[in-house]
Amino acid sequence: MEQSSAAVAPEGLGNEAVELLQRLIRFNTVNPPGNEQEAQEHLSGLLGEAGFECELLAAEEGRPNLVARLRGETEGPNLAMICHVDTVPADPGEWSRDPWGGDIADDFVWGRGALDMKDQVAAEVAACVRLGRDGWRPQRGDLLMIVTADEETGAHAGAKWLCEEQPEKVRCDYVVNEGAGVAIEFEGRRYYTLAIGEKGVFRFNLRAHGVAGHASIPGVGDNALLKLAPLIERLREQPPPESTPDTDLFLERLLGEAPNDISAALDRIQAADPLLGTLLARPMLGVTLTPTKAHASEKDNVVPSRAEVLVDCRVPPGMGEDDVRERAGAVIGEGEYEIEFVEDVVGNRSDYAGPLAEAIEDWVGELEPGAAVLPMVMPGFSDSHWFRKAFGAAVFGFCPQNAMTLAEEVPLVHGADERVAVADVELMAGFFHDLPQRLLSANG
Repeated sequence: MEQSSAAVAPEGLGNEAVELLQRLIRFNTVNPPGNEQEAQEHLSGLLGEAGFECELLAAEEGRPNLVARLRGETEGPNLAMICHVDTVPADPGEWSRDPWGGDIADDFVWGRGALDMKDQVAAEVAACVRLGRDGWRPQRGDLLMIVTADEETGAHAGAKWLCEEQPEKVRCDYVVNEGAGVAIEFEGRRYYTLAIGEKGVFRFNLRAHGVAGHASIPGVGDNALLKLAPLIERLREQPPPESTPDTDLFLERLLGEAPNDISAALDRIQAADPLLGTLLARPMLGVTLTPTKAHASEKDNVVPSRAEVLVDCRVPPGMGEDDVRERAGAVIGEGEYEIEFVEDVVGNRSDYAGPLAEAIEDWVGELEPGAAVLPMVMPGFSDSHWFRKAFGAAVFGFCPQNAMTLAEEVPLVHGADERVAVADVELMAGFFHDLPQRLLSANG
């Protein structure tokens, strides 16, 4: 595949991003406990030397967030490139290489965080450092480079805290974050995914009650676990897909026409590309219910009087508790049970329009003439949520990748032998170097 000038990074930038990624992987920032300080100080040093005004802001000792600002010549909209430096754990016994080695092998960079999301951290920071070092400054507005802590366990010491407790430090109009960007093929056309929103998180306990008794006499008492078991089995089924403005846009772009029947449209995707249907389309097109943790008796020899299962429930942006009860109740059906919500975060979204959308569309068109951007909603959750909620900013998840496929990438995120293609890190760095110049120019 021949790439246009939009994809060609300045000489040496790709290598700088790859080397920085290797260095970042070698900082063990597994959360908990995080220990992000050393990594953040390293990044702050690089950006400070390039002309950025850097601050380390911490809600918890040893866990700072980095906010670096490159001021523009005049006032204008601020662009924030955000990312997080903490990672999930890794079991070295399950890996074929050291999870914190940052090795390069077979044209991949290996290590925990290589895909989630130290690759994007490295690409964004390397791009910003090059821009600052070369003397580029925004003609209007400021460029912010925001590297957060604590994303993997709820952002209470990270983006959530920044947006709620330090809003003037991170106030912005446009945001680019993680969540999408991988290239896919469907029915002969090339697309680059772009996340315009995230589903909400409405985890709940599904609970059944009974009567305790001695486990040596099964007929004594009323076993709550046996009451709960058939309810869990019903969760193999999922609520039907639903039409929303976001799902309609996704299906119209992918299928070339507005769907009259969303279930039929989903079946068409699944038949043409089962992986695309399973990994991308189905999770975003409605409420999902996934049982993850169960609990019953406190003792081995006691018939449980109460049994419950935690259900990880994700819902389209804007849906609330009443919507979840309705969809969950329709799947679980009749029975003696109760639902207790333990987490209730309403998802949010950004309209796919305006200068940031246009800049990304233009870049993709120059990278690969004929390719299109495919707006979607993330099934998961990211720091983008807090910036939309705090500032009403246009927030998109976009980190371009075309060396690894969706099927190759998704199983490695949070998995063993996590790795990213060197070519993708180079492509990312080129994009993040290009975007501020498009968006913060006098005519941006």
